[in-house]
Amino acid sequence: MPIIGAFVVPHPPLIIPEIGRSEEKKISNTVSSYKEVASRIKTLEPDTLIIASPHSIMYADYIHISPGAHAEGDFGQFGAPKIKASVDYDPQLIEKISDKAGLEGIRAGTLGARKPNLDHGTMVPLYFINQVMSKYKIVRIGISGLSYLDHYRMGIAMAKSTDELNRRVVFVASGDLSHKLKADGPYGFAPEGPDFDAMITNVLKSGNFADMLRFDESFCEKAAECGLRSFIMMAGALDGLSVKPELLSYEGPFGVGYAVAAYTVLGEDPERLFLKQYLEQDNIELEKYRSNEDPYVELARSSLEYYLINNKRMRLPVDIDKELLSEQSGVFVSLKLDGRLRGCIGTIEPSTENIAKEIIQNAISAGTRDPRFEPVTLKEMKRLVYSVDVLKPAEPIRTLSELDPLRYGVIVSNGDRQGLLLPNLEGINTPEEQVKIALRKAGIPETSNYQMERFEVIRHH
Repeated sequence: MPIIGAFVVPHPPLIIPEIGRSEEKKISNTVSSYKEVASRIKTLEPDTLIIASPHSIMYADYIHISPGAHAEGDFGQFGAPKIKASVDYDPQLIEKISDKAGLEGIRAGTLGARKPNLDHGTMVPLYFINQVMSKYKIVRIGISGLSYLDHYRMGIAMAKSTDELNRRVVFVASGDLSHKLKADGPYGFAPEGPDFDAMITNVLKSGNFADMLRFDESFCEKAAECGLRSFIMMAGALDGLSVKPELLSYEGPFGVGYAVAAYTVLGEDPERLFLKQYLEQDNIELEKYRSNEDPYVELARSSLEYYLINNKRMRLPVDIDKELLSEQSGVFVSLKLDGRLRGCIGTIEPSTENIAKEIIQNAISAGTRDPRFEPVTLKEMKRLVYSVDVLKPAEPIRTLSELDPLRYGVIVSNGDRQGLLLPNLEGINTPEEQVKIALRKAGIPETSNYQMERFEVIRHH
C-alpha cells in the first residue's frame, strides 16, 4: 500500500501553550491548521507515521533512522518538562527502509544513534496528534548533508517499503521555513528569507514538487531554511502519485516562516514521476554540456572515466591540443554532482612535464583521492560536471585590500602549512571569507603570522 497521506508542519516550541505563554496566539492560523492536520490524520487511520525531522540525529553523509522499539521525550529544554511524549517505533518498517535504502545506494540506516530522546521537531507534531489519537507507531528519520536528490530518492525508498509491508502510512514532514524574515527576529534579516518562503509556499500550494530539486543550495543556506530536506523526502514518498495539494496556512510574525500543508492521495499518476523527469532533463543538459566541452575539460573527464573503468591511467590521446603539451602550470580539477562539489584536487605549481599530464593526474585524484569524499562510483561517473583551473604564477600580497574573490585566488602559508582557495567560488563574497577558509583548510590559526599570495586562473568548464 502506498503512502495514504502527507503533511507539512512547522515545529516552533512556543506553539505549546505552556511554553508560548500566550505568544502562540500570534500564530493562531498555524494552531488551527495543526489541529486540522491532526484531525485528518486520525480520519486516515494510519498504522504508522513517518516523521522527518531536521532536529533528529544529523550527519553530513548519512540519513539516520532512529532504531529500537520505543522512545520518549519532553520539552524540558524549553521550560516545560511536564509536557511529554512516548511512542512505539515500527521496527519492521525501520529495517525494511534501511535495507531498501542500501539496495538503492543511499547512505542511510540506523547506525550511529546518539540521541535516543525525541527531538522537538518530532515532539511538536506529536503534541497535536496525541490529542486526537493514540494507536499508531512511528518511524523517526533525520535529514543529512546529502543532496536534495538523495533525500528525494530516500522518500521513494520509504514509499516502496511501506508498499511491500502493506502498511497504512502517513508522512509528516516537520520543518520551519526561513529563519531570516525580520531584522528584529531571533536570527536577523536576509533578503533571501522572504524570497525563499515565497518560492517554497508556491511549491507547497501547487504540489509541483520537482521545483524543489532545482532550488539553489547557496540561496537556501543564506535564507537559513530549516525544513526543505524534510519536504523533499515527503515529495519522494509521493513520487508517481496524484495528490490534492492544500496550503492550509502560512505565518511568520516572529521572523521565522511557518507553513502547514496537506496532500490527499488520489491514486497513481505517471505524469508525476518527478525523479524520472528530473533525470531525463538532467541527461539532456549533460549531453548538451559535453557537446560543448573544450579540450581541457574533455581530457579531465575522459581521464577519470578511463581510470574508473579500467583501473589504470590512460595514455595521452594522439589528437590532443598542442597547447596542452607545450606548457607547464599548476592545475586544479573540480567535480560537481547535482550542483554540489564531489571532489577537487590540484597542484599549485607544475609537477609534471606538461598541462595535459597535470590534468590527467589531478582529474584521477579529484575523483578517487579527495579525503573529503568517498571515491566516485561508476553509477555517478556519467553525471559529473567538470571544471579545470589553470593557475597563473602567484604573487605575494600584504593586505586583504589586494584581494578580489571574483578575480584572484589566495594562498596562505605558515611554515610548512599551506592552504589555497580558488577564485570565483559560489558563496565566497569577501576577502575575509576567502582567507578564513584558506586558513582553515591549511590548519593555520587566524591569530598566527601567515603570508598571503594571490593568483589568477584560466577556468575551463
